[in-house]
Amino acid sequence: MRITCGTDIIEIERIKNAIDEEKTDFLNKIYNQNEIEYCEGKKYMKYQHYAVRFAAKEAIFKAISNKLKDKFSVSWKDVEVINDKNGRPMVRFINKKVEDLESIEISMSHCKEYAVANVVAIWKE
Repeated sequence: MRITCGTDIIEIERIKNAIDEEKTDFLNKIYNQNEIEYCEGKKYMKYQHYAVRFAAKEAIFKAISNKLKDKFSVSWKDVEVINDKNGRPMVRFINKKVEDLESIEISMSHCKEYAVANVVAIWKE
């Protein structure tokens, strides 16, 4: 077993500005429909939820970067950050199989100004 990790922190204002300036172009480049519906449902805190998912995707890319080679690429929308029935965040790869990835765990948090995510990937040897 081999373990890799990834961490990312982002200013929520950066994501808010990108969404406000680029509107649907930014949203449709980074997030899939499930993620957009989830974040939009958060009303006044939607930017925190968009930002933490952005940080999560960055952290995921860092944790799996050893597999991101010419023959295997992952785009923003290939990675979905969803919640299980208990509200715990989970990672789902859309139409992608990350070879030798046994499991991936994610933790996310946000406050008024920042969003942060940590990812631990466990690999088969």
